Amino acid sequence: MIEDDLRAAFGRHEPLTPPTGPLRAAIDRLAARRRQRRRRWQAGGVALAVLGVLGVGVPLFTPERAGTPPTADLIGASDRPLATGAVTVLLLGIDSRASVPPLADSVLLLHLPADRSRPYLISLPRDLRVPIPGHDTDKLNAAFAFGAGYASTDPAKGYELTRQTVANLTGVRIDTGVVLTYSALRSLTNEVGGVPVCLPEQVRSAHTRRVFPAACQRLDGTAAVDLLRQRYGLPEGSQDRDRNARIFATALVRSASDQGLLTNPVRLAKLLSTVGPDLAVSPGDATMLDLTRLIPTLRSLEPVGLSLPANESTGPSHYLEADPKLAPELLTALREDRLGDWVGRHPKLVDGAR
Repeated sequence: MIEDDLRAAFGRHEPLTPPTGPLRAAIDRLAARRRQRRRRWQAGGVALAVLGVLGVGVPLFTPERAGTPPTADLIGASDRPLATGAVTVLLLGIDSRASVPPLADSVLLLHLPADRSRPYLISLPRDLRVPIPGHDTDKLNAAFAFGAGYASTDPAKGYELTRQTVANLTGVRIDTGVVLTYSALRSLTNEVGGVPVCLPEQVRSAHTRRVFPAACQRLDGTAAVDLLRQRYGLPEGSQDRDRNARIFATALVRSASDQGLLTNPVRLAKLLSTVGPDLAVSPGDATMLDLTRLIPTLRSLEPVGLSLPANESTGPSHYLEADPKLAPELLTALREDRLGDWVGRHPKLVDGAR
């Protein structure tokens, strides 16, 4: 009896039910807009990763794993005017092997000058002796491990402590940042058909025994990762690895630019679909979109590769010490957005391999 009463009640109220078509259409439109925003967010990450990649992959931060590191939104939402001043991005390449705390094996600043002439890639040596807030003085690469923690790692906190350390060291405002890993570098490299790299010195892999000659060669993704992990056996150790990473980054950007990947949304989307869900950026979609919008304003996408001048320590610590004359001069030029002048005065300190 109760069932019959319920059926009768539903029957009487059925004509009052609104049509489902408009509601379904509204839901579909909302879902499409969200997918579109997500694709734009990720595409911004591709462009920034390709422009700033230093041999260790793509951004590590994802909403599920780490969230957003607390960096300032200096460029603003995507509907605001493009930034007109200099922009500096902190790029960290971490070794995230489970058996060791995560160390920032590569610390690099991507600087876009206010005149938008071309990007500058500046390596900060990982073994540089620096003050780390709350942890006295140690190697620069230790800042990420101190911040992330040794037992339960938090990449966002590792990034933030490294950002503070680099900002204190350089006196430069860090506009945003990306943490990079090895995982998608293989896909990025393979998708551009390999990267032609010209090395000034032979490199022998300590991991695979492969020999990379002092010559021009095209590297696939596996070979690229192998090369960019190497520092043992190189005359200047990690500084030579930083140099090779800048050479690779320049070649990768050149290959992507020659193929129109950085400015063609269709091809960028195809690249994104191959790289897959590992690709996400920090700190957020609006900031990344605005950074990506700056790429077409550059007169040249060919990065200028530099390294903060440093001298070997004479003690047993294996720290590197910033060159007392050249390092402050370079950092002053960076702060005052005069890197072009500094490069003109020190051409021998610029990466010359093509």
